[in-house]
Amino acid sequence: MGIIYFLIGCSILIAVVFLGAFFWANKNGQHDDTHTPAIRILFDDDPQPGSENNDSERVIREQIKK
Repeated sequence: MGIIYFLIGCSILIAVVFLGAFFWANKNGQHDDTHTPAIRILFDDDPQPGSENNDSERVIREQIKK
């Protein structure tokens, strides 16, 4: 019966540690921008002048900045 109390205590301690890590990450801005990383892969690093997609990329980049 004593092992159950030990395991419950350990699980509560682990839960408190993870909850503290979550609040620390929120405080430091880890979860501020959730939209940009999902679409970052869609952009080229260096857009070529004269390519067809410059206008659409420009519009998307302006929407992201808002």
